[in-house]
Amino acid sequence: MVERRLADSREKAKAIIMAGQVFVNGEREDKAGTTFEETKAQIEIKGKTLKYVSRGGLKLEKAMDVFGVDVKDKVCMDIGSSTGGFTDCMLQNGARKVYAVDVGHGQLDWKLRNDPRVVCMERTNIRYVQPEDIGEPIAFASVDVSFISLTKVLPVARTLLTENGQMVCLIKPQFEAGREKVGKKGVVRDKAVHVEVIRMIMDHVTQQHFAIRGLSFSPIKGPEGNIEYLIYIEKYPEDTALPDPVGDPADVTDQAHASL
Repeated sequence: MVERRLADSREKAKAIIMAGQVFVNGEREDKAGTTFEETKAQIEIKGKTLKYVSRGGLKLEKAMDVFGVDVKDKVCMDIGSSTGGFTDCMLQNGARKVYAVDVGHGQLDWKLRNDPRVVCMERTNIRYVQPEDIGEPIAFASVDVSFISLTKVLPVARTLLTENGQMVCLIKPQFEAGREKVGKKGVVRDKAVHVEVIRMIMDHVTQQHFAIRGLSFSPIKGPEGNIEYLIYIEKYPEDTALPDPVGDPADVTDQAHASL
């Protein structure tokens, strides 16, 4: 697809394929690894193509719509940036600057890597980032990390935020539940485990003195088919009482399992 200029990058091609928009010789193909004889493969893309560099942008897009998140003219951070779907979404919604933080390297899309509004912080473990490493407070941050619990990220992120700084975090049951509750290929299907994980994260969020402003579910599943959840939180001063949390884990998991 990249060679035929149907997609700007391999990651963008993969996202379009997984979205079910690619047809090969008239048949829908939703597996990026399927091979075809090049001279006999007629490839078509049907429907609107993805407007972000990866599917991740769709997750933050939904959060912005559902929670009313505003990043216009703000200094932001994308924790677990990978290809940069969240970064791209922030920029398209008016962010002034985005720090793209990821422990890996060479993943951030070339378009974003060359955007003067983006500070690429690859090979960087967020757990060891200090405020002086950034040099300015972060007004909004997103978190989409794998193989690590949100509980390890939130305390550090709090130190980087402005007073009343806001975050949208992806809750991934496969990385929060105990090993005995994770099924084949790392997929957690049990709705009760999802509820348990969300409640655990909500408890930790309030312990870190964040207000819970909203709870929803990601509009797309993870690569292996995991349902994931979105939580919208706001930093509160330590000496200020927190408002009641917004969102019921049981209701949100019911909606997610019915929709996805």
